[in-house]
Amino acid sequence: QVQLVEFGGGLVQAGGSLRLSCAASVRTFSFHRMAWFRQVPGKGREFVAAISRNGDMTNYADSVKGRFTISRDNTKNTVSLQMNSLKPEDTAVYYCAADTSGMGWPNAAFVAAPGKYDRWGQGTQVTVSS
Repeated sequence: QVQLVEFGGGLVQAGGSLRLSCAASVRTFSFHRMAWFRQVPGKGREFVAAISRNGDMTNYADSVKGRFTISRDNTKNTVSLQMNSLKPEDTAVYYCAADTSGMGWPNAAFVAAPGKYDRWGQGTQVTVSS
């Protein structure tokens, strides 16, 4: 059973930076595609970024391209999201997600779909003030 724990959220002013991290309690971490999603009240989970099992492929939502960077350390079972130039519209609960099915990286649309992930963390709040 994969358990995911996110940390690093908080309150930051617009233009500032935050780094989110997600720790996975599983020995097969390097076999799983990982992603970050976010959600605001009343809306569904929105794709933010995804990274392949060995980190050689990434995909980003248009809204965060050039500002956010996803990375992973398979030796430490962690995936991170560096968020720069934050905007008030980035305010949301951010979730770490894992796909333990072994599907790999079929295409960009596939890895951006929430339904393609079967393990989720509890979420961490990010609030960007204007």
